[in-house]
Amino acid sequence: MRGGHQLLLLQGGVEFFPALVEAMDAARMVVHLETYIFEFAGSALCVAEAMERAARRGVVVRLLIDGVGTPLVPEEWQRRFAEAGVVMRIYAPLGRLGLLAPRNWRRLHRKLCVVDGVVGFCGGINIIDDQHDVALGRLSAPRLDFALRVAGPLVEDMADTMEQLWWRTLAARRVRQREFKAAWDALRASRPVGDFSRLLQKIEALAESGEAGHNDGPYGESSPAPLGVDGARATLLLRDNVSHRHDIERAYLKAIGEARQDVVIANAYFIPGRKLRRALTLAAQRGVRVQLLLQGRYEHFLQYRAARPVYQRLVNAGIQIHEYAPSALHAKVAVVDRRWSTVGSTNLDPLSMLLAREANVMTNDRRFSGLLHSHLDGLVQHSGQLLDADAISRRPWIQRQLDRMAFAIMRITLFVTGHRY
Repeated sequence: MRGGHQLLLLQGGVEFFPALVEAMDAARMVVHLETYIFEFAGSALCVAEAMERAARRGVVVRLLIDGVGTPLVPEEWQRRFAEAGVVMRIYAPLGRLGLLAPRNWRRLHRKLCVVDGVVGFCGGINIIDDQHDVALGRLSAPRLDFALRVAGPLVEDMADTMEQLWWRTLAARRVRQREFKAAWDALRASRPVGDFSRLLQKIEALAESGEAGHNDGPYGESSPAPLGVDGARATLLLRDNVSHRHDIERAYLKAIGEARQDVVIANAYFIPGRKLRRALTLAAQRGVRVQLLLQGRYEHFLQYRAARPVYQRLVNAGIQIHEYAPSALHAKVAVVDRRWSTVGSTNLDPLSMLLAREANVMTNDRRFSGLLHSHLDGLVQHSGQLLDADAISRRPWIQRQLDRMAFAIMRITLFVTGHRY
């Protein structure tokens, strides 16, 4: 944890997109965005338009999108980005075998953006209209999701990890094209501190000369900060398939293991593994109040059904499970004892914990954690439907069999990839 961070919580695209656009419109040097879904429609269009404007001003604009989350970019926007100078790459395109190949299950799920090395964004919000869902279609109310706007030392960490992945993605593409010399050059460019450090030096020089943007305070004059703090201690947690396989899970386990009062988790796809289930159960046995705000809508067979047997065990252990009622829930946030909190892209399910690239910001700032706790507690009380243990066990026989089948499929799938969960 390092100090000196400005943290601003953004709920939904209605707050996230304007903050992104404001930062991109002030950009002088570089805009770098990673996302799982980029939908070129509805309220999300303003982000694409801001990237186009920035590139036309001469700003270096990079976009990395996942090949499953965004399988198709409209031809119009491919042309507009190319004409403006936006450089767009696809992470792990599926190829002919698609998801039949286990290697293609490793996806880019993190949502990161860095502008000029000055401001960064990290969270769970995709670039998609709040009232449109890929699986559920048109929503009657905006989905629940969160992101953080960050200023401070960890923004450089965000920039470095994005820079590494950018060049490694290029190297992978060059290998597929059998351009091995170009692939080697791209891998060399992906060293932990690459060209971005020199870019930061240029930005600092611009700031000293008064030419750089972002001079109107930590949040901008037009950006109120009802859930924001200055001077927070925070860090960036990553999940990849090399050196950071378990960092995010370990942070959750440590925080829950030290909990003495309450644990509040809002998570979209919640199928915790053995260690996390045990940590939550032991916390409840110690008298800690454990509240989970989870997705109540049926989206995908495996994720919805495989979660039900786990819910039964947790409710029997005294853990409160509330399903979000007003709309879809896509959040990935947590607070422990109003002293530790995290906001990011990580669902507490096998795909996020074992396979996908994820990113979370973690802080032990009591002011921010207290604000987030109050907000989540309000959502639990007013927007959550409490699951009853007897109601879960009384579900029709066929429903319970489908749940068990989904859970078994999930375990077998993990076994194929060489994981235990």
